[in-house]
Amino acid sequence: MPTIANTAPAPLSDHWADETLTLLEALIARPSVTPQDAGCLELIGERLSALGFALERMDGGPAEARVSNLWALKPGTDPEGEILVFAGHTDVVPTGDLNHWHSDPFVPSIRDGKLYGRGAADMKTSLAAMVVAVEHFVRKHAKHRGGIAFLLTSDEEGPALHGTKLCVEQLRARGQRMDYCIVGEPTSVQQLGDTVKNGRRGSLSGRLRVLGVQGHVAYPQLARNPVHEAAAALAELVATSWDSGNAHFPATSFQISNVQAGTGAGNVIPGDFWVDFNFRFSTESTAESLKSRVHALLDAHQLRYELSWTLSGQPFLTPVGTLSQALSAAILHHTGVQTELSTTGGTSDGRFIATLCPQVVEFGPLNASIHKIDEYVPLDQLGPLAAIYAKTLENLLL
Repeated sequence: MPTIANTAPAPLSDHWADETLTLLEALIARPSVTPQDAGCLELIGERLSALGFALERMDGGPAEARVSNLWALKPGTDPEGEILVFAGHTDVVPTGDLNHWHSDPFVPSIRDGKLYGRGAADMKTSLAAMVVAVEHFVRKHAKHRGGIAFLLTSDEEGPALHGTKLCVEQLRARGQRMDYCIVGEPTSVQQLGDTVKNGRRGSLSGRLRVLGVQGHVAYPQLARNPVHEAAAALAELVATSWDSGNAHFPATSFQISNVQAGTGAGNVIPGDFWVDFNFRFSTESTAESLKSRVHALLDAHQLRYELSWTLSGQPFLTPVGTLSQALSAAILHHTGVQTELSTTGGTSDGRFIATLCPQVVEFGPLNASIHKIDEYVPLDQLGPLAAIYAKTLENLLL
């Protein structure tokens, strides 16, 4: 459905944009390529501490690739009040060839109404807007009933083993309650607020090794070509309909990402054939059902093979409810946009948080430039984004 703008946005002071921009520029100037945090959490922590948040570092991982994590909590006046968590990551992907950038990716630069820099869209704008939103909310509502928390990591763009996943495990072990969570992923497609993610597909990867017998191409009877033997099975895997999806998720997809065989010589039959593939799966399938079907198919083709699996995340879904309604109302109030709920796209740390928190959604600025050269955020989205987060706090915690 097309996005409908049917109300005039509420007037907004320039302070929202100015404050968000100042913090955003400071965050972009910190070259926090995964797993480096480069001081982003210290900067954010100082702002939260001044508001009365209790800060707890939950760093993890090996010394050579240490991950920075922060859990910050400010209880409300009601011990039984709901807790809203703002979640996100300070790490960014590598810049690529600096010669292709029109300005230094770690020197925030404004051109033609946009702020350029690595992490501008994914996701330092959201982090800055969340902090500014909470500052405004706490100043206006010092005795807020519900609690506010931040769950931040420097390991989302990388392996994601010692970041949010680790924090959630520790928080679960101590019985920490979460009622709502907004992950600041850049979800907007054409205009701010047009898309909110209320779920994500699961991700299951396989690494297949088909075993053959190496030999001379002129004597195929003395060898066994694993590429030839695997061809029919791979074609069937590609053609298989794994499920039809449902009202919330598209059909499960299967994609081959890498293949490798041979010695590089043109007269040698390879002895091994390696294939990497991935499932993005809906709630109509499970990791175990997909594994079982793949093994059955390979066995039916009488292949000799080895297959290892990596489950990056289970699918999750937050049905329409208190959180999505509060956020949608805030978006409509400040942008006039009627938002659409979606489960498309890749994985996020929401998959870990959803195992502890019953309502998880993702919302942030325009995603057109994420992971690209000259990543940017439109300046006119900064103030409204912070105001939307603050309005959502009002809708839920007062």
